[in-house]
Amino acid sequence: MGSGSNSLTRGQISRYAIGSLGTGGFSTLPGLVLVYYLTDSLGVTALAAGAIVTAAKVWDVLIDPVIGGISDRALAHSGTRRRMMRLGAIGLPIAFVLTFAVPAGFSPLPAGLWVLVAFMLAATCFSLFQVPYIALPAELTDHYRERTRLLSWRVVVLTIAILLFGAGGPELRALFPDDQLLGYLVMAIVAAVVLGVAMLISASVAPTRPLLPVRPGATIGEHYRDGITVLRESQPFRALLGTFMLQGLATGMMLAAAQYVARWVLNDETAVTQLFVALIAPAVLMAPVWKLIADRIGKERAFRLASAVFLLATLVLSVMVWMPGWWILAPVALAGAAYAGMQTLPMAMLPDVIAHDRTAAGGENRSGIFGGVWTAGETTGMALGGTVLAVVLAVTGYLETTVGEEVVQPASAVTGIAVSFSILPTALMLLSMIVLARYRLRERDIVGTSA
Repeated sequence: MGSGSNSLTRGQISRYAIGSLGTGGFSTLPGLVLVYYLTDSLGVTALAAGAIVTAAKVWDVLIDPVIGGISDRALAHSGTRRRMMRLGAIGLPIAFVLTFAVPAGFSPLPAGLWVLVAFMLAATCFSLFQVPYIALPAELTDHYRERTRLLSWRVVVLTIAILLFGAGGPELRALFPDDQLLGYLVMAIVAAVVLGVAMLISASVAPTRPLLPVRPGATIGEHYRDGITVLRESQPFRALLGTFMLQGLATGMMLAAAQYVARWVLNDETAVTQLFVALIAPAVLMAPVWKLIADRIGKERAFRLASAVFLLATLVLSVMVWMPGWWILAPVALAGAAYAGMQTLPMAMLPDVIAHDRTAAGGENRSGIFGGVWTAGETTGMALGGTVLAVVLAVTGYLETTVGEEVVQPASAVTGIAVSFSILPTALMLLSMIVLARYRLRERDIVGTSA
């Protein structure tokens, strides 16, 4: 179905949405356990663990604009983005398993280098799928509300993926209490199968003929210049991306801190499952509700409302710094309800931004470029969440361990974990809402919208 079609079939929507099992799974599981895996199983220091995760993500950010340009060129030459998506879908599971396959007996330095190389390879394969995946909604339909429908179902699957990987991953690992490294490896293998299958299915939804005119970039330098150009020329894109990055930093920090909160604040390593259930169950229920709210008051206002609710949840969570306890599940659930809107709405607004740019640019299709820059920004936000957490852990005196060791964390480190899960995300959410106020694109501004 072409870009000019006003409605999407159920098959298109379901195949596109299932891709979020892959994108959500890869974003969730490493974000949740990778730093913890490095510090509490491989004996890597907190700062070094943060540096490893950040280096891999910096690499991801650097290649995303290039992949975006290559994706546009592939569309122009072959009429489809499928080949790149399939390549990523095949390569990611292999690299993901390698990330958690550090041989037993490795000291912290070679273990950290192993994880760095494998995770960089995984990040590369992920970008090969994710960048064209982000570009597809603007090419599947030009209807303002159909994009919301498409992205709403994507976020339903995304929230299920977060629950499946965020809660199920640690549960799989816990099946091997006497061999943590084996537990991590089994977790990675099972997750890799789900990632690969979901991404291969989703790749089939990519159109098989050039639906829109594309100006392919010829060099790496052109790809970066094109990325800078869309940022400079599209004010709505800058505002939306800036908001999404700040919120990604806030949620990425909370995600990376969740395992530490379970172990050192709630004193139960398996409590991470309850935290994720509390977060995701409301999100699954609320994703369709946010679509209805957006249809009634507009995507932009609904996005502001979701952000305000999430901000309120993090404010309440701030009390855990002085009064930790299981009560935090309630504000986590409130955050989950808001999180569904914070994912659905900006992702539904991005195709509108691309469509608006296409009109302003005289019909030129820069979907892949927008997708590359967006993925780079999203990756930066999520990656820096783990980096900031690692810095806080290091500053507050967190003690790293290897398999079989037992340590008692200083009170300052436990406080740092709580602050990373509450007060710092609150500040970032406040800043994101200031940036979001600069987004002024409305339904009436989107050419090609039908009533």
